[in-house]
Amino acid sequence: MVVTVYDVAQATGLSIASVSRALNARPGVSAATSARVMRTAADLGYRPNEVARSLVAKKTQTLALLVPDITNPFFPELVKGVQSVADESDQLLLLLDAPSEPDRLAQRLAALHRKQVDGVILVASELPAATGDVFDGMPGVFLDRAGSGGAPSVHVDQEHAAYLATRHVIQKGHSRIAHIQGPVNLTVSALRRSGWERACNEAGIASGDNRVFPGDFLEAGGHRAMERILDAADGTTAVFAANDLSAIGALACCASRGIRVPHDMSIIGFDGIELARYTSPALTTVAQPIRELGEQACALLLRRIAGEPADDIVLEASISHGGTVREWSGRADESSGGV
Repeated sequence: MVVTVYDVAQATGLSIASVSRALNARPGVSAATSARVMRTAADLGYRPNEVARSLVAKKTQTLALLVPDITNPFFPELVKGVQSVADESDQLLLLLDAPSEPDRLAQRLAALHRKQVDGVILVASELPAATGDVFDGMPGVFLDRAGSGGAPSVHVDQEHAAYLATRHVIQKGHSRIAHIQGPVNLTVSALRRSGWERACNEAGIASGDNRVFPGDFLEAGGHRAMERILDAADGTTAVFAANDLSAIGALACCASRGIRVPHDMSIIGFDGIELARYTSPALTTVAQPIRELGEQACALLLRRIAGEPADDIVLEASISHGGTVREWSGRADESSGGV
């Protein structure tokens, strides 16, 4: 049986108006009366009607998080960060797929607006050049992507992080570094390639199209790209993969070909997913602070909902040393460990 305000009023002998004021911590009832109402409500098992409360407050305490590929291990770690802050703030978090097609994405955001969610965090694969108000009038935050459409973002400088990864390999003595690229239609792929190019150009190392091999941010794409790199037999000694899943596919390809990593080939990834710690050897990668990205995005969205100022937040990436990059002296040997 559902216990109502009427039931609490009957049990206490008070008016419904007095009970409602006590339950909602509004003035007009004494502290003693309020305490009696709260005790009685708890004894009866009364639960407030959140729908009714949301109609009065014009807030549903519901947030939406849209991500492009929940099967990618990067995104569950991101979700954990968002969820932790949502839980602390007593917010319900809805997790939805972010369609890659702009029209479908707009339809999904419009549906969330109709459902009266308080705000949206969006990890979009790609957005059209002229986006306008992407969030359809709702408070919104872009996550893991630079913002647009007047909304702030929480992200890592993708180009600079890729530069750090490539420079790390160069500092280990490698001068023939291939790049396994992400999907060519994504801005994030272009930014990571740009960082690789900048580090190579700065060191006077070749970075032309013949050093770039197409991938798809998945293990299979990384495996195929690594096959092409090995088949080219052009003296490549190191590979910068545009994400960790691509790097893991490249590792598997090397193992199947009898190529020893890092003795014969060094590989560095991008993201810092938990899975990278458990490859053999453990993957060296430029790690994004994944959980912190999610936490900061949710906190930023809550500030936007409250009407507070909200600016972009750019976090730092760092090299996570595994065992797939080693010093290169111009020959393969057994003496050097990975870093």
